[in-house]
Amino acid sequence: MKNGRISRRDYLAMLGTGATALAASGMRLRAADAVGGVRPPGESSAEERADRERRMKWWHAAKFGMFIHWGLYSVYGHHEWAMEEEGIPVAEYEQFAKQFHPQPDAARAWAKLARQAGMKYTVMTSKHHEGFCLFDTPSTNYCAPRQGPGRDLVKEFLEAAREEGLRAGLYYSLMDWHHPDGARCLRDEAARRRFVDYIHGHVRELCTNYRLDVLWYDVAWPLDAKGWESEKMNQMVFGLQPDIIVNNRNLLPGDFSTPEQEIHAEKVGRAWETCMTMNDSWGFQKADDNWKTPKTIVRNLSTCAQGGGNYLLNIGPHGDGSIPEESVHILAAVGKWMQRYGPTIYTTERCRVTESVLANFTRKGNTLYVHVYNWPGSTVAVGGLRTKVKSARLFATGQKVDFQQEEFRVRFTGLPEKAPDELATVIEVECEGEPVQDTEWIRRERPRRSVGI
Repeated sequence: MKNGRISRRDYLAMLGTGATALAASGMRLRAADAVGGVRPPGESSAEERADRERRMKWWHAAKFGMFIHWGLYSVYGHHEWAMEEEGIPVAEYEQFAKQFHPQPDAARAWAKLARQAGMKYTVMTSKHHEGFCLFDTPSTNYCAPRQGPGRDLVKEFLEAAREEGLRAGLYYSLMDWHHPDGARCLRDEAARRRFVDYIHGHVRELCTNYRLDVLWYDVAWPLDAKGWESEKMNQMVFGLQPDIIVNNRNLLPGDFSTPEQEIHAEKVGRAWETCMTMNDSWGFQKADDNWKTPKTIVRNLSTCAQGGGNYLLNIGPHGDGSIPEESVHILAAVGKWMQRYGPTIYTTERCRVTESVLANFTRKGNTLYVHVYNWPGSTVAVGGLRTKVKSARLFATGQKVDFQQEEFRVRFTGLPEKAPDELATVIEVECEGEPVQDTEWIRRERPRRSVGI
């Protein structure tokens, strides 16, 4: 943070280092947040836990979602933080609102692509840090219906998602570079009151005018949870939408945590979702060509599922709403893989088999799915599997796979020399109980030979 402002780099560092970095930056946390976003024992009642389990059931089953960052920065094409990092004057940046002319069926193309890619839900920016609202609001003229688009883009997005059978939610940034009180609210109580009322008003409108499955807060700078009146905010949200789920970025624990650009599993019992870009930018950045491969995305997805989490993968449409060709091609390949292997991802549970240089692992009950992304040839071995294996087969074809279970490993043999699927081939393994791995046991108990032999 410099001169009372937060940079994108500082913000990402805060997300990566948790409560310590946030506190050092002047953002005070509730005690519940200081332990990784989990409420202290006894703070959440049995009734609250049961209600959360009910609301989160579809989300835990879904595993894979589409994030959509779209706004005036998409017209400019210089990255979603360009207004701040390039120091663009507000009056100059406002001109992009007049140049923002989305195609009429843009949202339908996003929703169709999400479904074809195997995604089960989608979340779009309703207001990013730039302050431009993609929804209809009487609070400001700086919104889509009264600027270039001339229509409610949030409504179009939600309708398109529902038509494709997707769950749908909205991202909303608490930080605002356009509102005059957006920075001064930290030191001026009158400004804080005006700004918090403005933000709460937007949240109320979103939860009143649209049916939402997810509300995805972002960037609470410059206030803390008390300054934002976050408890009051969440109470309002749940009062208006009893089935909604919310994240943790208004500095309350919320229903799930949100590691960004890294896969970091939360402790058992805490829901989490990794959000990640397909290149290095959230919004459309015309110079960014550092695209992830379909293989990397499939591997990331299975890693998230292995840890009991979700994977929210972003697209950054052009200003007209069209999707970059690279995103389309990548997601088409991922979707082809998901058509074959989706059941090894959806509705899976946190897996206690995690260690391999060849594979990731997911599970349903006593069934272990070995996602081999580095295919070694005719034999795949898993070390430290303590649960007895009953049978194995190639998931996509049902072909039986021979195996030998030894004291310190299980070897799956007679496999093709070439990977049946270049992104990841899945071996389905039936076990007598929940599959459990113990690699420390190997290190401790495996006999060593004498030096020199």
